Amino acid sequence: MEKLMIIMLFFSAQDFVCWGQDRVEQPSGEMAANKGDPVTLHCNYSTSATNVYIYWYKQLPNRSPTFMLSVFSFGTGTTVDEFKDRFFPTLNSKSKTVQLMIKNLHVSDSAVYYCALQPTVTETHSTLIQKIKKRDLPQSTPVIII
Repeated sequence: MEKLMIIMLFFSAQDFVCWGQDRVEQPSGEMAANKGDPVTLHCNYSTSATNVYIYWYKQLPNRSPTFMLSVFSFGTGTTVDEFKDRFFPTLNSKSKTVQLMIKNLHVSDSAVYYCALQPTVTETHSTLIQKIKKRDLPQSTPVIII
């Protein structure tokens, strides 16, 4: 049976907008699975928000990430049509985890998968402006997970 590689890459929403305690983490390493099998991708998050907004992206080699779906702790998320039949997120607010199950793997599912958290603002505007001027912003290093 043909083996598929599912590659995940960690990135933190704080790199883009948030300078608070909001973050996501994905376990490091590679995942390999057979064509037709299911696979579950894991993501842990930390935030002070009560309504959590998690987004999943897929990135093929030499391409920009593509939005796949979103899941919220309250309300309904969105799933792009091409992912509706085989991609299923599960958010657990108590354990602060979100899983993405991919059913019936296709060769085209071999990609980098990103879990992202919509950040909350936990600092005042003036504090953020001072940090930007000093370039005192949090840094993170991507970790490849397969």
